[in-house]
Amino acid sequence: MKTKLMKAVGRMPEDEDVMQEASRIIRSGGLVAIPTETVYGLAGNALDPSSSKKIYAAKGRPSDNPLIVHIADINDMNIIACDIPEKAFTLAEKFWPGPLTMILKKTDAVPFETTGGLDTVAVRMPSDEIAHEFIRLCGPFIAAPSANASGRPSCTTAEHVIEDLDGKIGLVIDGGQVGIGLESTIIDLTGDIPCLLRPGYISKDELEKTIGPIDVDPAVYNKNKKNIPPKAPGMKYRHYAPKGELSIVEGPVENVISYINGECQKASVNGKKCAVLATRETCRSYRCSLVIDLGNRDDEDTVSHNLFSSLRRCDEEGIDVIFSEAFEDSGLGSAIMNRLLKAAGNRVIKLPG
Repeated sequence: MKTKLMKAVGRMPEDEDVMQEASRIIRSGGLVAIPTETVYGLAGNALDPSSSKKIYAAKGRPSDNPLIVHIADINDMNIIACDIPEKAFTLAEKFWPGPLTMILKKTDAVPFETTGGLDTVAVRMPSDEIAHEFIRLCGPFIAAPSANASGRPSCTTAEHVIEDLDGKIGLVIDGGQVGIGLESTIIDLTGDIPCLLRPGYISKDELEKTIGPIDVDPAVYNKNKKNIPPKAPGMKYRHYAPKGELSIVEGPVENVISYINGECQKASVNGKKCAVLATRETCRSYRCSLVIDLGNRDDEDTVSHNLFSSLRRCDEEGIDVIFSEAFEDSGLGSAIMNRLLKAAGNRVIKLPG
């Protein structure tokens, strides 16, 4: 299969040809990678079991890892979900379209191949113009997990998608680099108390201000047991991992810098290529051949925007050992740390201080 790459910006007349070609591929049972405001998604027909199977195969993704169903109209939620609690509509009114995924009880319209065998469905309405128009034309229901090879850092550019999936899907719509850079927040609304399953751009505090108290699933910051079915994408399997060994170093800034510099020197002596993921405030303090500026610690939007592309750069540079600074477990920092922990296999070095 030859994978096409077609550019679109969402507002130009020539984009109509791109959307029509994408719609044709979806309706014929094929797959299309699309930009969203979070990361690039790998789209197929959510109501066609064979399309979901193709998504799993293209990504090399375990078939018990649920796919997110994307919609373009809030009324479509009633077709794929049942027993919808009032809090779901409250959240949709506040945050949709946007980077929020809700777990709801599924209807018979959604095949188990799409939900990873679960009787729940993950639903989201993206705000990206290209994604929204794509879903409207193809829809109304598109399954679209992140468009990366399973286990690798998610794709924030079309080039990343081609790198992972070239020859495995029909089309990549190039909408440029995405804005947020981290996958959507996921909240489970099927229990008595809503439960945060994946932190994202919409924080726990924002959710609680809207619907009241919510729980946080223990798997958000710890390895989940292999025999427990994941309720949402990314809960059970290692994700976002670079090829090099990534460690997160936590502690007073001066101690973190000193420790990482010492370890980088040891790695260099042993013939290993080393990299540091640092914030703008501390970049100049590291003594390493590759120091990647993630962004400003006081503006974590920049860090989320750059995180996955930085992990991919480490692969491009053939890095063997990677050290990353830690982030505060609040707001967007919570989502950043969640992704780093998964990428590192929960390898955290805690320094005294």
